[in-house]
Amino acid sequence: MSAVQPQVQLFPEPDTRPPLPLPGFEHINRYWDKTRGKYAAKIHPGELYVSNNGELVATVLGSCISACIRDPGMGIGGMNHFMLPLTNTDKVSATDVSSDSARYGNYAMEALINAIVRFGGAKERLEVKVFGGGKVMARMSDVGMKNINFVHEYLELEGFRILAEDTGGLHPRKVIYDPISGKVGIKKLKTMHNDTVAERETRYQSELTLAPVQGEVDLF
Repeated sequence: MSAVQPQVQLFPEPDTRPPLPLPGFEHINRYWDKTRGKYAAKIHPGELYVSNNGELVATVLGSCISACIRDPGMGIGGMNHFMLPLTNTDKVSATDVSSDSARYGNYAMEALINAIVRFGGAKERLEVKVFGGGKVMARMSDVGMKNINFVHEYLELEGFRILAEDTGGLHPRKVIYDPISGKVGIKKLKTMHNDTVAERETRYQSELTLAPVQGEVDLF
């Protein structure tokens, strides 16, 4: 009679606390991803997270954009999650420094790049992947494309090549990024009610309208 083989859990629950976050990112919520067997940081609109200790970074995007940026040589990278405030113009230019929208978009991108460089990354080695910008907000149908156009122009001006991209479309996306390997998992949320993401982003747009514009950030 053969012995019963014990069940093996492929990714067991961790018996230790999450790795310490880098300074400045202690407020970001993290969770244990059972499927991937790693801790993950979950970011929301207006947030970013940078890590060098094997964590993942996850978010859900509607009209917003996430840039996933890393230094593959140093094993450090992160993700932001941003949306431009609405304007009366059809196009928002990254070169228009007088535009509140451009200043906000520049801040979101530069804050992520600066953090990676501050913790050991080198600007000349950074690789970039871009996601989001879906048309999920019926009352603000052009905001996703404005976000896409902005991030394209910003990256071109700063001399970055987009290594991979999944933007536009009609559905929200769940994005999971591994800064160590550079791999990105994308799931189109076709069975999810778009109103869930759209309502959150509508509230966020209202907050952007009322909030003061972020100050200047030096890119180094």
